Parts: sequence; C-alpha cells; structure tokens
Amino acid sequence: MISAWLRLARLLAAAPFQAKISWTGESRVRFRVWPGDLDINLHMNNSRYLAAMDIGRIDLLLRTGLGKAVWRKKLKPVLAGTLVRYRRSLAPFQRYDIRTRLVGWDDKWLFIEHLVENDGEIFCQAVVKGLFVGPGGSLPTRDLMALTGAGAADPPALPRWIADWQAAEAGLRV
Repeated sequence: MISAWLRLARLLAAAPFQAKISWTGESRVRFRVWPGDLDINLHMNNSRYLAAMDIGRIDLLLRTGLGKAVWRKKLKPVLAGTLVRYRRSLAPFQRYDIRTRLVGWDDKWLFIEHLVENDGEIFCQAVVKGLFVGPGGSLPTRDLMALTGAGAADPPALPRWIADWQAAEAGLRV
C-alpha cells in the first residue's frame, strides 16, 4: 500500500531537481491509484483525492520558493474551506496528474485550484481557501509574497464564482 507519507517522501526527494515556478505558475505531480486508495466501490476514495491535493500544494509551495521562507518563519499552512466537484471515477492502478495553481488572493486568503486529470480528461476539480499562520497570527498575503521576493503584487480580480462561494460560506456561519 502506497500511503500519502510515501508519496510525500518521493516528492521531497525529487524537489531539489524540479524547475522553479512563479506564483502564478502551475505545479504538476503524477500519481497512480493503489489498492489502499480504493473505497468500497473499488474506485479512488474521495478522501484520497484531498490527500493527493495536499501533496500538490506542497509541490507548489516548494517550487515557488516559499517553502524555505515558511520553514524559517515557522509558518503553518491552514485551510479554511474546500470546494470539490467529482466528475469521474479513477480506477485501480490508473495514473493521474494533479495540476495545482494559485487562482488568486485577497488580503487574507489564497485560492488554490487543483485539477485531477488523466490524458487531458478532468476527473476532479477542487479549490481550497487557505492562509499561513505564524507565531503572531495569520500572515497577510502581501507579506507572504514579499518572503519569496515577489513583492506586494496587486491581487488579480477573482472569478465571480469565488465571490459567490465566499458569500455562501458567510451564510453557513453559526
């Protein structure tokens, strides 16, 4: 059984040899569906998609140069929301790629998209909302970007559906 820990170890071992990417670049990692990834229906379990996406975000973090800064500043990545759409099932032993990119950001949140695909066909799409927390609390995105030397770039206009998602989440607050 190939666990998320073994997948992470493989990613970390290869990280020094991977090309660097910009904040707006795209990470791509390749996996295979192993028996331990399967659910009772004998396709990839929905929680395994999310675990593989975690590794995609780590690859993005390392390849943008943010990993060293996060380690030095003792920052911790924290997710506050996930929007997932499962489109097709991944079968046992099927290969798949996870493409990860930063869709946009605001003063507080980073919005990161994951596409799970095989041969250009999308099996799952997810967007996560997260931030980095340090000893002094959450770090504003402009400060986070400055850690990578990217400067305090103005955030791009977020897609309308992200604003709608944010509004829907506001309605869930208890």
